[in-house]
Amino acid sequence: MASGRRTRNPVPGMVSWVKRQPPKVKVFLAVVAGIGALVFLRSVVRDHDNLFIASEAIHAIGIAVLIFKLTKEKTCAGLSLKSQELTALFLVVRLYCSFIMEYDIHTLLDSATLITTCWVIYMIRYKLKSTYLSDLDNFRVYYVVIPCAVLAVGIRPTTMHHYINRILWAFCVYLESVSVLPQLRVMQNTKVVEPFTAHYVFALGVSRFLNCAHWVLQAMDNQSYLFPALRFNLWAPMVLLSEIVQTFILADFCYYYVKSVVEGQTVLRLPSGVV
Repeated sequence: MASGRRTRNPVPGMVSWVKRQPPKVKVFLAVVAGIGALVFLRSVVRDHDNLFIASEAIHAIGIAVLIFKLTKEKTCAGLSLKSQELTALFLVVRLYCSFIMEYDIHTLLDSATLITTCWVIYMIRYKLKSTYLSDLDNFRVYYVVIPCAVLAVGIRPTTMHHYINRILWAFCVYLESVSVLPQLRVMQNTKVVEPFTAHYVFALGVSRFLNCAHWVLQAMDNQSYLFPALRFNLWAPMVLLSEIVQTFILADFCYYYVKSVVEGQTVLRLPSGVV
């Protein structure tokens, strides 16, 4: 006869255990989890370009969540206009470089992302301006734009393309890695993240991880044309570093997002010091 005992879900217990660990242990566990995810993706994904396509698709899902929020709830509270504008900026530059250097499926995906991002910017700036919390969106964008531009002049591809195009290519890579910082600042200021904004940022985190995995796995397998051609300078390591940086920037938020979902919380509350 069945004992009638209900099977306990181990996930909340595991999350609780991770929460009690000191910061160094959490960082170690995050690195181990990331390596494990990379090993898994390497074993199941044959064409690494599929990771980039998946990354763009998840980013598109995140933007679709924003569109739903803006059209149905008629509010842009909790969203960073500056993050959207930085996203549009690096997409414009990347599209220009894509048309000049390597027109392919990535160009079409970036074009669709740019169109929807521009629509979000339009909604925040004009249609829903009264709900935009400009006082909380106080990140100074020149703190990231100027260093990215300077870094692009110093460390850039050494391909046969025009000098200016190579600088622009490097600039959009560096800017993409930090474009989410204004959005994180808004969430840091509010401490409470409403569901649609949380879904969008989490989708962005997953998208950035897959994009990072795309470059890391290509470097490991030496399949990207970038790495054999550029192995004798700092550009290739900087590409990988940029992808890793943008992944780790969102890792802390993604942890608390998953934790809130597991615990059944409808609103994400961030502790002090997060993001």
